[in-house]
Order: sequence, then structure tokens, then C-alpha cells
Amino acid sequence: MLATKARWMSLAAAIVMAGACVPSQSYYADPDERADAAPGEDHPAYVLNFEMERIEGGKERLDKHKGKVVLMVNTASRCGLTPQYEALEKLYREHKDNGFVVLGFPANDFRNQEPGTNEEILEFCRQRFDVTFPLFARISVLGEDAHPLFKRLAAQPEPIGGEPRWNFTKFLVDRQGRVVARFEPGVRPDDERLTSKVEELLATSPTQTSGQGS
Repeated sequence: MLATKARWMSLAAAIVMAGACVPSQSYYADPDERADAAPGEDHPAYVLNFEMERIEGGKERLDKHKGKVVLMVNTASRCGLTPQYEALEKLYREHKDNGFVVLGFPANDFRNQEPGTNEEILEFCRQRFDVTFPLFARISVLGEDAHPLFKRLAAQPEPIGGEPRWNFTKFLVDRQGRVVARFEPGVRPDDERLTSKVEELLATSPTQTSGQGS
């Protein structure tokens, strides 16, 4: 009981400390820049050809989400931005029936703000924020230890490319599996810059894909 109370006090203090220092830019891919690039999975911006471990256990291929609009987010449970989980869940519930999904990737790369086990992270997210969107086992998103997915994201041309600068960096992926936008941590999931881009991508017709799943 005391440990739980202390944890929440620590989180509350972190929320108070979060503020103007958090980057809040948004970046979009130039649609003409890669017009001659290879199609499909050979496209340099394609990011769904990875197999990840779900936080509950078991493997999942990300290409099961091909044909959907995907928001990839590196998350943390003890960050001043942790309350963004609530807005992420709301965004997911509002648009999931139209082919939208949020994928959460807990990571402990920034000031030890995700030190828990996968079981602890899952319990926290479900009990505190009623998270139902897919969460994956804790990974690293920085440096040599970064998961290949985040190395691929970091390798994208500017301005989308580059390693995450903090927790809750958001990468938006179109229905063809290509990353097309980046939103820095200070851009909340309910920010009009993000929501309007999600709605724009959802308005496009899904392609016929064999790997699409729920």
C-alpha cells in the first residue's frame, strides 16, 4: 500500500515537472520525395515487416495491421507524459472500427521511467488508464540496443527520421505500411495536428492485403 502510494506521488511530481522543455513539433513526409521508390514492402518507409513480442506473451507480426492506419508510440509508466495513455486510448476507441490502431512500445531509455516488468507495465496500463490497444514487451528505442523497428524509424530521411527524443514520440503509418508523419512527445494524441492527419489517412481506401488482421 505504501509502495503504491509512493509510486503515485512520484508520478504526480513528474507530471508537474513536465512542461515547455518537451519537444512538440510535428513532421510530415514529402509525398513527392519517394515517388520513384520501390512499391510495397521494398519501399524505404515500410515499417511493418517486423515480428514483435506482445506484452502478454506470444509473437505478433506487425504486418497483420497492414491496411490500417497505425500510430506507433514509445511509452513509459513513470513519465510526466504518462497521462497521454488516456488520450491514446480515447483516440483508438474513436477510430478503431474505421481501421485505426495504436501500438504501444514500453521502453526504459529515458531516466529510468519504465523500470517495471512486462507484467507490472500491463497491470498499470489496464488499471490506471483502461488501455485496450495492443502493447508490446519492453524494448529499447535508442542506440545499439534499439529494436530493429526503431532503428528503421530512426533511419528515415529528415524530418521524420532520428531517434526518439523522449517518451511518447509518435510515428504515424499509412494503410500501405509506410511511416508518413512524426509527432514529438509534446504533441498530445488529441492535438488537431495529429487527429486531422489520422482522419486524412483513414479517408483513403484500404489496399488489398493478405496480412490484415484485427
